[in-house]
Amino acid sequence: MKLSAVLLAGGESRRMGRDKAIVGFRGQPLWCHQLAVLREVGPFELLISARKDPSWRPPDTIFVQDIPPSRGPLSGVAAAMTVMRGSHLFALAVDMPFITPLLINAMCRMTSLRSGTLPKIGHRAEPLAAIYPRECLAVLTSALGGQEFSMQHVTEKLVADGLMSGFQVSRSDAQLYRSLNEPEDIEKFEGSPATY
Repeated sequence: MKLSAVLLAGGESRRMGRDKAIVGFRGQPLWCHQLAVLREVGPFELLISARKDPSWRPPDTIFVQDIPPSRGPLSGVAAAMTVMRGSHLFALAVDMPFITPLLINAMCRMTSLRSGTLPKIGHRAEPLAAIYPRECLAVLTSALGGQEFSMQHVTEKLVADGLMSGFQVSRSDAQLYRSLNEPEDIEKFEGSPATY
């Protein structure tokens, strides 16, 4: 397996009220925290998926513009898969800062040559911290041309087609998949939110 990684930073951040990527978390902006996590895993390449090239993007990363019109995370994952050079893509949302390198490495060990790995908490998939094989691209592209853009729906099809395998996240690990969606979420873990 040759792992590419993409940081998904193209969301509109409506509930947060400002760009999540630059919101402070544990003393640094979320984008910086997330890239540090991805770098520790040692991917073949690091991609940044967003609507436009962010001013904060490090020069050793590759900008990938979301496929317009934006269909949420589906656009970002599909766009990254069209340019990646690896055999698999680990997609990570910028607002999921509790994901650890240890967890990503464990998912890599579950991944096979032509199948990805999809965490599930109960019946709900966590598609924004998942590994997608290159073979998923046709399904993602087809979904972009349809009417159903939910990553829950798309990953259900990928599992049904044998392109991804779901695994149940343990109760103790479920908290690692939390998202920071609102200022209150930052305050809960950090005190007052800061923007960098």
